[in-house]
Amino acid sequence: MTKKQILAAVREICLALPETSERLSHGEPTFFVGGKRTFASVWDSHHGDGRYALICAAPAGMQDALVGSDPEHFFVPAYVGHRGWLGVRLDRGFDREEIAGILEDAFAEVAPRRLLPAD
Repeated sequence: MTKKQILAAVREICLALPETSERLSHGEPTFFVGGKRTFASVWDSHHGDGRYALICAAPAGMQDALVGSDPEHFFVPAYVGHRGWLGVRLDRGFDREEIAGILEDAFAEVAPRRLLPAD
């Protein structure tokens, strides 16, 4: 898949979630809940790191578990990694179901409770 196709897939997944929107933030496509709270961004060689990656909120412990199990695919992103956010390499294969699950988890981390499915 090309970067354009990957971004289109990420965009489709994100914008299907309730009350989400997209705009550029720090020059990168970024997805928000309620127009205010960021839950995901796609970075294209951000500050020259060479990665095409998804950066997103993650449930407690998820960053450590995924980075520890597959450091070629997952990483601790700059700026937000200390808050538990997750970096996912999009330039090393794209599994739509995996990315959808990661994005749904990211959304759930920042969305107001009223937007989340009832348990």
